[in-house]
Amino acid sequence: MLQKTQPDRMNSSPAKGLRFSLALRFALREMRGGLAGFFVFLACIALGVAAIGGVNSVARSISTAVDSQGQELLGADIRFRLTQREVNEDERAWISSLGTVGESATMRSMVQRVDGSDQALVEVKAVDSSYPLFGELVAEPALDHAAMLGEANGGFGAVAPALLLDRLGIAVGDEITLGKSRFQIRGELITEPDSVSESFGFAPRLLVSMEGLRAAGLIQPGSLVQYSYKVRFDTPRSGSQLEALRDEASERFPLAGWNVRTYDNAAPALSSNVERFSQFLTLVGLTALVVGGVGVANAVRSYLESKRAVIATFKSLGASGNFVVIVYLTQIMLIALIGIAVGLVLGALMPFAARTALQQLLPISNEVGFYPGALALAAVFGVLTTLVFALLPLGRARDVPATALFRELGFDAKGWPRRSYVIAALVIAVALAGLAIFHAEERRIAVIFVVSAIGAFIVLRLVGSGVQMLARRAPRVRSTALRLAIGNIHRPGALTTSVVVSLGLGLTLLATLALIDGNLRRQIAGNLPEVAPNFFFVDIQPHEVEDFSTLVQRELPGDLIRVPMLRGRITALNGVDVKELNVPPEGEWVLRGDRGITYSATKPENSTVVEGEWWPEDYSGEPLVSFSAEEARELGIKIGDTLTVNVLGRSVNAKIANFRQVEWETLAMNFVMVFSPNTFAGAPHAWLATLTAPDAKPADESRALNAVTRAFPTITSVRVKDALDVVNDLVSQLSTAIRAAASVALIASVLVLSGALAAGNKARVHDAVVLKTLGATRRTLIRAFAYEYMLIGLATAVFGLAAGAVASWYVVSRIMKLPWLLLPEVALATVLTALILTVAFGLIGTWRVLGHKAAPVLRNL
Repeated sequence: MLQKTQPDRMNSSPAKGLRFSLALRFALREMRGGLAGFFVFLACIALGVAAIGGVNSVARSISTAVDSQGQELLGADIRFRLTQREVNEDERAWISSLGTVGESATMRSMVQRVDGSDQALVEVKAVDSSYPLFGELVAEPALDHAAMLGEANGGFGAVAPALLLDRLGIAVGDEITLGKSRFQIRGELITEPDSVSESFGFAPRLLVSMEGLRAAGLIQPGSLVQYSYKVRFDTPRSGSQLEALRDEASERFPLAGWNVRTYDNAAPALSSNVERFSQFLTLVGLTALVVGGVGVANAVRSYLESKRAVIATFKSLGASGNFVVIVYLTQIMLIALIGIAVGLVLGALMPFAARTALQQLLPISNEVGFYPGALALAAVFGVLTTLVFALLPLGRARDVPATALFRELGFDAKGWPRRSYVIAALVIAVALAGLAIFHAEERRIAVIFVVSAIGAFIVLRLVGSGVQMLARRAPRVRSTALRLAIGNIHRPGALTTSVVVSLGLGLTLLATLALIDGNLRRQIAGNLPEVAPNFFFVDIQPHEVEDFSTLVQRELPGDLIRVPMLRGRITALNGVDVKELNVPPEGEWVLRGDRGITYSATKPENSTVVEGEWWPEDYSGEPLVSFSAEEARELGIKIGDTLTVNVLGRSVNAKIANFRQVEWETLAMNFVMVFSPNTFAGAPHAWLATLTAPDAKPADESRALNAVTRAFPTITSVRVKDALDVVNDLVSQLSTAIRAAASVALIASVLVLSGALAAGNKARVHDAVVLKTLGATRRTLIRAFAYEYMLIGLATAVFGLAAGAVASWYVVSRIMKLPWLLLPEVALATVLTALILTVAFGLIGTWRVLGHKAAPVLRNL
């Protein structure tokens, strides 16, 4: 009766609604048995959703804090920054008309103990009595500006962080020498409110007064000093008023060459880095979710296998394939929503858990909240991932006839589902990839990631099939256990493809990150010190060059290279303002802020002209410039183009005469722009020098550094090894954070692996019972399963290592432009990780399989 009336009833709209209602009732009834078998499903979805939702919530909490505390972070409503010069009278008058003005200056210099026994590089920051205009300067003990930094007993005061005090072995109350003056350390610097808006420093801060800095004699013509003029408005101004004020500053003083920043963009570098890091971690979370999708597919297939008799009964009673799909899709989505809900709760709590760490790392308030947008994005990712990986198993179940379900063990023999399900899965997969790309700040990187993930997924499927093919064609071996293992790898329903796919993605990601990190550490700690100079010397005045050179060569003989240096900012290319140019991200750094520039009559020793010609030594025509070839290509400029550079408030136009190949990775003296000598005739400037002494010992370097600091207190000496140590520590912290985040993908892989192995236990119970009945011992079976897992794990490790090597090579060699090497310790760790995970989880499940009694299983065969 049901079969006769079903078609008519299901063609009408009310019947369709009734069909869905009936399917929902059946779905809910079947779920009364609990969520057994769906632990991996739930864990994978919850883990991926929590990672995406949590990372984006933390990022938005930081961005919200930066936006809401813009005045404190910038230390002003608006800031005007100049390099190598102070404002002139007209500029000062106009800035003063805007509100209360605070003046500060920053530069690098050397400080010494009074007895000259030790010295250190510092980031000097000089402030006036109005500092800070916003926020709070915290020092121990708490003193006012005059008591902290003012002049007393013939010397000025200073405050410094504990790092500098420990480095020099001094304490509060002791004196140090800065330039030509002595300063008393009157407090320990705890919090500098506007530090996050300053540029990254390689040395600890030393806070002094403007009067103290002038008394030290560090500011000389051409010195690398930055002046900041911070304004606090008398009355608040809106965003449009701030934009109008920036435009007015450009119109009134087009040649000022200053950098203008307002509180609504207080820390662009921090905001950009947070966005990039959150994008990376979002992609890592998406990787975990995609890996978890394999677990979803396995769980759905296993669940449908367990419901084979129920589905057959449905179909025998006249239920359509669509009815079956609706029943089980409803169950799957309800279960997915539970996992998504768990993930959203964990993601929402992550900013609260990260509050203490954020407060220690960033000078922002610890106010956090819930961020619905970030959590909604994670939920959408979770829903789409579930649908992508659930549709194909459901499509297979839809078209299997009832007779086949009663007769066969499962759905695997059916092959691909009908085209509509494949197309629907592809459409949802494209939507998932599109959402990841659209959400990303740097979409090119997101596209590369998405394409790589799809490629890795396809290749992993092929690797799994290839391993099965090789096992199928392997010659017969004498060992019974090994022969059983090889047979298990390629038999119908084998776990090979599931294990390779589930574990391969996580191993690939970890191998990639480990190889990138290892090559960076190798370059920074090993290769760079061998080719880089021992010292950089900055702010050498023209009248000091010869005496300085004589002293250095006497104290530490080596290759001393000296060049004049100025600071300038590119303001236009071919007459077009750089603000109006659409520049690729990799070339933006050249146009962002001031660049070091130089001039030379002859081609620099460490450069190779790859296009154009160098000017004659006695050249006196129009200004010419030699440009770095790689950066020129990124900016899209060619020989004969013109650029405008602002130097000391003056705009200089120059024609591009040639391109040079520059090897930035050597840390040698290199410049993006080298001008013809006549370009800056008469312009005040200082000199820059590098000293390379490959055989110098640390004691020799310390002696030379001490001698230079004593004889030339205004020259800044940078020991390259110290700078590399700072960078290495930063890379270490960053790589630790990235590896911790990437381990989420490996956890998802482990969950999927355990689920895949558990899903195959039913078939293995039958195999084990039959083999034991035929005389196989428990030891033989354990060896067979161990061999099987080892072979699959080894194949997965080889792929993970190969794919990770290719990805890391591209990043290190093509993007970072550094030498790449396959590190044996990473290769060994990858292989061992794969083998340990597969064998351990496999044998845990196998031990339970081998414990089944034979009689109950044989009765059901």
